[in-house]
Amino acid sequence: MGHALNGTNAARNLPVHQGVQQPCLCEGGDEDRAFVVSAKIEPADGFDGLGPVGLFRLQMLGRLAQGIAHEINTPTQFIGDNTTFLQNSFAETFSLVGQLMAHLMEIQSMGGPAGESARLALDSMAHSDLDYLGVEIPKSIQQSLDGVGRISAIVSAMKNFSHPAAVTKVLSDLHQAIRSTILVSQNEWKYSSSLSTEFEPNLPLVPCYVCEVSQVVLNLIVNAAHAIGSTPIRSGGSFGKITVRTHLHPGEVEISVADDGPGIPLEIQQRIFEPFFTTKPVGKGTGQGLAIVHKIVVEHHGGWILFDTAPGRGTTFRVFLPLLRPDAIN
Repeated sequence: MGHALNGTNAARNLPVHQGVQQPCLCEGGDEDRAFVVSAKIEPADGFDGLGPVGLFRLQMLGRLAQGIAHEINTPTQFIGDNTTFLQNSFAETFSLVGQLMAHLMEIQSMGGPAGESARLALDSMAHSDLDYLGVEIPKSIQQSLDGVGRISAIVSAMKNFSHPAAVTKVLSDLHQAIRSTILVSQNEWKYSSSLSTEFEPNLPLVPCYVCEVSQVVLNLIVNAAHAIGSTPIRSGGSFGKITVRTHLHPGEVEISVADDGPGIPLEIQQRIFEPFFTTKPVGKGTGQGLAIVHKIVVEHHGGWILFDTAPGRGTTFRVFLPLLRPDAIN
């Protein structure tokens, strides 16, 4: 993969032309490429929107998803609370069983009819599965609690992701938005890739339409997963790798999504942000994912996009969002 120049100003000062490669942005062989997109790409006919009906359906789906998440959350809380009660009760009950066995052993040592009864009781307990149950039941309860915790986390992420879009930019926690997006997109990447994050520790709140930024991250993660999935089976069936990073630059914030897939062929690099352009078979892709990313970043946020790629070594998409000046925030 090409090595981008440090910082962002160096790239920004270069002349940017729609559909023209910027080879000065990367160092390496002829196959290492970087491409800057910060100019407006005219949408294809009909892309300016999904139409009133399509937009209404998307809004309704968002509301339905939020409502379903709320409905799932309530019974999940019941299950979690009741399972925690069973966990505590079992621990106390099994402790009493241990005390009972100690008393029976003491009675057995006294002999006589009571001692014989105690011996029979202890033999019966020895032939039971108490030891096994004492180990496996706590494990099962803990696994149930872990599962409930995962459900709660996914539900919370769904509620955050489907939250109604703000009409104005608000200062937002990008890391929380990215975590929620990663959770709700698990089904897209978990079968082919591992996903890790490397977050800027001092990232400030960023003025943005956070729902739209979440959509950008979602589209880039899905794009990375599909790229890895299109790679011939790796040796040993190993998973691909997706890394989501954030970085703070002077005056702007960077979100990057990197994959170790096959890279973007040189002959299509100029077209990947075109609406409806796709290399997938008919019915497998709409060609709108990266076009939507471009529209949100460039047109809605005044940001810019850079990607660098190399055949066989993967692709990194880097999104830059501007930060407001302190006096503008005030």
